[in-house]
Amino acid sequence: MKKLALRRRKAAKQEAPSRITNETVAEHRERILAGGRRFKYPMQYARHKLVVNTILVTVAALVILALVGWWQLYSVQNTNTFFYRVTRVLPLPVASVDGETVYYGDYLMYYNSSAHYLQQTEQINLDSEDGKRQVDFIKRKSMDTVLADAYAEKLARGLAISVSDERIDKVIDEDRNTANGRISQETYDASALNILGWTPSEYRQDAKSKLLRQEVSYAIDENARKASSRAEALLKAEADLDKAALQLGGEGTAKPEVGMSGLVPKTNRDGGLSKAAAQLEVGQVSPVIRTTTGDGYYFVKLLEKTDTQVNYGYIKIPLTEFKKRLVALKKDNKIKEYISVPEVQGQTNQ
Repeated sequence: MKKLALRRRKAAKQEAPSRITNETVAEHRERILAGGRRFKYPMQYARHKLVVNTILVTVAALVILALVGWWQLYSVQNTNTFFYRVTRVLPLPVASVDGETVYYGDYLMYYNSSAHYLQQTEQINLDSEDGKRQVDFIKRKSMDTVLADAYAEKLARGLAISVSDERIDKVIDEDRNTANGRISQETYDASALNILGWTPSEYRQDAKSKLLRQEVSYAIDENARKASSRAEALLKAEADLDKAALQLGGEGTAKPEVGMSGLVPKTNRDGGLSKAAAQLEVGQVSPVIRTTTGDGYYFVKLLEKTDTQVNYGYIKIPLTEFKKRLVALKKDNKIKEYISVPEVQGQTNQ
């Protein structure tokens, strides 16, 4: 029996081919692949788990980062350079006006500029009691500015109003003319950065927003347009500013204003009034002027002129419709602010 068992074991060993031949190559291949699968599949399972874990960790990190960012911006109201750059890249809202989104980056652009001016030029410590009052003021002013700009953009789309790059270039070019002469673009850029903390792209954005709001304000104020036409007719008949203002009537903020400039340079930065006055003869009244400040229609009467200076009287027909609409939107709860900004007594919308 022992010899029989021994022969069977020997026979079993002889069944396995000792050499790879054409007839046995498939069998050898399968045997080798089967041995390798023991190592392949466990590695696949580990790699899959690693990918899943990586995705979960990444998502968790992004959620935490988003929560921290929300807390810093909307609760703490962090205004440092890092968060300002974040809001310039990501279109995060800070408010809405009549359904129009107001962006956090625009708000911080104005707030940081005002804070920069107070610290660098006025030498005010923003952590002092006076500094904290100033911070409340510039927060409110910055918020009112971006609310008005966003509302102007909405109205501009409906009125098909736009501002070209050439128009912005012209405004900046005229702004380079000072009482001491014309400055270079490099000096202008350096001055804007030093005083306001603004780069060229930032002060161009400000110029565009002001021009757009100005155009919208003129376009929607039918009462002011009619009053300016009436004033023009009255002044053609008699060049008396006070008498014309009295005949125009009006109440509150819509009441025409009469004033005098005193002797100012012909290049005085007053929206173009001095420039218009310099082209008149003494006693002559100008045609209607739409100033670059965009606050109303003006007529100027030249009172005195020298080689470098002019003295003029003026009558102003204020633009009021745009501000009226903003006030109405606030009363109707159509203005939503997503951060806490204090109301400052005596401060009006921009």
